[in-house]
Amino acid sequence: MGIVNLLVTFANWLWGLPVLLIIIGGGLYVTIRIGFVQVTRFGYIASQTFGKMFQKAKKGEISPFSAAVAALASTIGASNIVGVPVAIAIGGPGAVFWMWIIAVIGAGTKFVEVSLGVMYREKNEEDQWVGGPYYYCKKGLGGKIGAFLGIFYAFFLMIELVPSIATQAASATSQVVSLGLNQTVVGVVIAIIVGIVCIGGITRIAKVTDILVPFMASLYLLGALIIIIMHIGNLPEAIGSIFQYAFAPRSAFGGFAGSTIALALRWGAARGVYSNEAGLGTAPMAHSTATTDHPIRQAMWGVFEVTVDTLIVCTFTALAILTSGVWSAPGASENTGALAQDAFTGVFGPAGNVFVAVCVSLFVLSTIIVVVFYGEKQAEFLFGLKFSKIWRWVYLVATVVGGLGINITTLYSLTDFFLGMIIFPNMIAVIVLAPKVKEKMDEFFNTPGQYYLADKEAKKNKAVTK
Repeated sequence: MGIVNLLVTFANWLWGLPVLLIIIGGGLYVTIRIGFVQVTRFGYIASQTFGKMFQKAKKGEISPFSAAVAALASTIGASNIVGVPVAIAIGGPGAVFWMWIIAVIGAGTKFVEVSLGVMYREKNEEDQWVGGPYYYCKKGLGGKIGAFLGIFYAFFLMIELVPSIATQAASATSQVVSLGLNQTVVGVVIAIIVGIVCIGGITRIAKVTDILVPFMASLYLLGALIIIIMHIGNLPEAIGSIFQYAFAPRSAFGGFAGSTIALALRWGAARGVYSNEAGLGTAPMAHSTATTDHPIRQAMWGVFEVTVDTLIVCTFTALAILTSGVWSAPGASENTGALAQDAFTGVFGPAGNVFVAVCVSLFVLSTIIVVVFYGEKQAEFLFGLKFSKIWRWVYLVATVVGGLGINITTLYSLTDFFLGMIIFPNMIAVIVLAPKVKEKMDEFFNTPGQYYLADKEAKKNKAVTK
C-alpha cells in the first residue's frame, strides 16, 4: 500500500496548482483564441446539436449525433451519480461552483479537441476513421516532440483506463449489495456484455449507445428532479451554499468533516474534468469516426456533451444531494459513495435502492463499453491491431476486479494520477494547435454559400416559406 499511498498523495498535489494551471489556464487561452464560441455561438450550436438529434446517417456511416452520443456514453458514468456526491462530501457545496466553471471553460477546450480530432484523422487497416491526441500530436505538432507526446499520451491512457474501468465497475457493484446481489457476479456480467458489444467495433457501439444513453439519462434526470421537487423548500439555500462556499471555508457539522476553499476547488475541478473529459483528449476518438462536412460542425457536438453531462446531469445530482441533506447526515463522510442512494431512498423508500442501482449499472455499462474502445485504439496506435484485441481482455478483467469491493475514494485518487499524466501532453497540443482551429472556424463561419452562411440562408428561406 506504500506505492498506492504515494500515488494518491502525488495525485492530490497534481490536481492542485499544476492541473488547474494547464486545464483552466490553457482552457481560458484556447477559449479566447476561438472567441468564446461556446457562449457567443451557443444558440447556433444548440440548433445544430439539440435541434438535430434525430437525424439518421446513411447505412455504414456514423452520424455526428451517434459519434457524440458514443463520446457522451463515456462521460455520463458513475462519476455523475457517485463522483459528484464524493466531491460535495469532501469539498463541500462550493465544489459544485468550480465544477460549473470547469464545464464552461471545458466546453471551449473540447470544441478545439474535437476539431483537431477530425482535422488530423486517418483511415486504419479496417478502412475506419481513427483520430485523437496520438494523431494530432504526431501530425499537428510534428517532429520528435510531437511523436513523443503522442506516444506518451497513448501509453498512459492505455494504462489509465485499467483503474478507471475498475472504478466504474466498483461504483456499480457497490450499489447492488443492498439488493442482495453478489458484487463479483455483477462485475462478470458487465464484463461479458461489454465484450460482446466491443467485438462489433464502433458501429455496434454507436447502435447500442444511441438507445442506451438517451434512455438512461432521461430516467435518471426524472428521478433526481422528483427529489429536488420533494425538497423544493431547501433549494434556495442549496444554491446559495454553492456560491457562498466556493470562496469561503465550510466548518464541520453533522456528518460533514468541513472543507477549505482549496479542497472545494480541487474536488470540483477533478470531478468536473473526470465527468465531461474536457482536456483529456478522449472524446475526439469517438468524434473522429463521424461522417461530417467540416471539423467545426462536429466540434459543436463537443459543446453539446459538456452541456448535457456537467451542466445538466451533474447539476441535477448535486442539487438532489444538497436539498435532501444527505451530504451532511451522520456518517456521510465515511461512506461518500452511497450518498446518491441515500437521497433516492429518502424519497422513494426501498425502491430508491433499486433505482440507483439500475441507473449506475446502465451508466457504468455505457461508459466501460466506450472507454474499452478508446483503450483499444491506444493499443492499436502503439502496438498494432492484433495487440489491441488482446489488450481488450485486460479491461474486461479490470471490470471483474472492480466488483471485488475496492475502496472507491482510493480508486478515484489513483485514476486522478493517471489522468494527470495524459492531460499535459494533450493540453500542450490543444494550446499550440488552437490557431489552426481558429483558421477552420473562419472558413466555416465566413465562406459564402457554405456551412454557417448556407445554414443561415436556408433558415431564412424556410421562415419566408412558412
